[in-house]
Amino acid sequence: MDQPTTPAPEEQPAATPTSPLGRIRQFFRSRRKPSDDTTEAAPAAAEAPSDGAPAPSDSPERPHSNRARHEPRQPREPRDPNAPPREPRPPRDPNAPRGERRPRDPNAPPREPREPRDPNAPPREPRPPRDPNEPRGERPPRDPNAPPREPRPPRDPNAPPREPRPPRENRDSRPPREEREPREPRTQRPVAQDLPPEEALEPLPVVTEGETLFHTLGLGEPVLRAVLESGYSIPSEIQLRAIPILLSGKDLIGASQTGTGKTAAFALPMLTRLARHRRKGPRALIIEPTRELAQQVRVACDKYAKHLDLRFALLHGGVSHEPQRKELYADADVVISTPGRLLDFLEGRDLTLRNVEYLVLDEGDRMLDLGFMPDVRRIIGQCPRDGRQSLLFSATAPSQIQRLAEFMLKDPERVAISTGTKAADTVRHVLLPVDDRQKFDLLTHLLKTVEYKSVIIFSRTKVGADMIGRWLEQTGHEDVGVIHADRSQKQREQALAAFKEGKLQILVATDIMSRGIDITGVTHVINYDIPENSEDYVHRIGRTGRMRQEGDAYSLYSAMDQSLLQSIERLIGQEIPREKLEGFDYTWSPILDEKKAPAATKRNRGFAGGPVFGGKKRR
Repeated sequence: MDQPTTPAPEEQPAATPTSPLGRIRQFFRSRRKPSDDTTEAAPAAAEAPSDGAPAPSDSPERPHSNRARHEPRQPREPRDPNAPPREPRPPRDPNAPRGERRPRDPNAPPREPREPRDPNAPPREPRPPRDPNEPRGERPPRDPNAPPREPRPPRDPNAPPREPRPPRENRDSRPPREEREPREPRTQRPVAQDLPPEEALEPLPVVTEGETLFHTLGLGEPVLRAVLESGYSIPSEIQLRAIPILLSGKDLIGASQTGTGKTAAFALPMLTRLARHRRKGPRALIIEPTRELAQQVRVACDKYAKHLDLRFALLHGGVSHEPQRKELYADADVVISTPGRLLDFLEGRDLTLRNVEYLVLDEGDRMLDLGFMPDVRRIIGQCPRDGRQSLLFSATAPSQIQRLAEFMLKDPERVAISTGTKAADTVRHVLLPVDDRQKFDLLTHLLKTVEYKSVIIFSRTKVGADMIGRWLEQTGHEDVGVIHADRSQKQREQALAAFKEGKLQILVATDIMSRGIDITGVTHVINYDIPENSEDYVHRIGRTGRMRQEGDAYSLYSAMDQSLLQSIERLIGQEIPREKLEGFDYTWSPILDEKKAPAATKRNRGFAGGPVFGGKKRR
């Protein structure tokens, strides 16, 4: 059968292209010279394919193409007639600069692998050295606007070569456990629990006539004069042991019961060493867990440094940043702060810790309870490691505090004076069993029975503290203040100041007031709720009986608090006596008939020795 003849190209009518690329090609075809068309016509006719071969593309080659002049174009493969039409290429943006690369199609096939690097190429720039003061795994992201770091000094070419690191031992090639050599015993970590007993301490120094024990500690003359003007003549036990160690420049782990003068133990040698103001940024950093503790330390430092030319900055939350920022910009020598607000100023580049010479971490176990350990490690990592004296005070020493001591301190000395696992001898504490529904009635009866000058009532929750304060006001107690974390900073300061001045006789608070707050003259402490943490019980009742004065502590407990009470008695190593108030109409409760909290027994659901289901007793 004869094949249909294809009409000559010149006999076909010229079709108008629809795509932008086709219209551009048609425009350049119309502007060609006749010589170019005749030059390309002859090769095109000579290279016409035979019958049955696919027709070449009718698009002319560009005149400046070397491929079109010297070698014939390969014929294209025939396109599938059933394939969908191709999408036209998007036109180039005339405003875009030439050479700008378009984003790569995510569905495109993978690119070919990169060629290996030329061994004769110049070496690449070395990676900047790592800061040795930053802890591994917790390095903050580097600020792109920060100035470049100083390069590491070149190594001495005459120094002997370093010994290569031995390869890691393969676990499969190790001998059996029975054939291995015994390991050396690990050195004991510097923990507060392993400190020497008080009987093994050195005897007190000899005092000459006309002097006090503070004269023998080596304090500076301005600091010693401020201490004597404050009315102190006999230092406490922890001050006698810690101050000489700190003046010698050694690191210290201190474990001391609350109310033993711990603030002066680290503040007096710090002020003696700083001596005068220098315009080089903070040289001392004191970290406290709560705002009230930070304010108390600031007041103590102002009192002991009144004859020194030193500047202080107090940083804590609940207030505006601007007044605190002004104190920092005034070249503060000592910064007293809580962890959260200190990190705010560090991240805002308003503060640097490069010149810190004296670092104090107070109430370390409380920091752990509040979840501040990651923030504390970040702060310590920004302080210089060399030339820094560090102090860690903690009433207890759990495993995380021990690891923090290894990270923070260098060959520390250890001092333990009346650690926080025992109740103070000057406090008489008793338990008052009562049914849950009569707790507040027993509280009001207790306040009418005892003769108190100032009393702190502790609640387990912030909602409970507000409720107790509101109920006391409704029952006729107008002199009541409330402090907890949801109160504004102004409300907390006003309530605490009024309580210290004697304007308020009753203060209802949560555990933020249980540690370190120095309030003299507190005669009674009442635990409306038994604390969940056993150590908080010791700190709560330690708010009274301070400075060798006697105090009373009462704890209201019900049947639900038996397990908490047992853990408290195990911690302090004694059984707390139970008492009943005379004249109070008790509602009967099983807790009233028990001298000691009974052990928990398995519940009897009524099937013991009873019905049988399916031939077996129900378990």
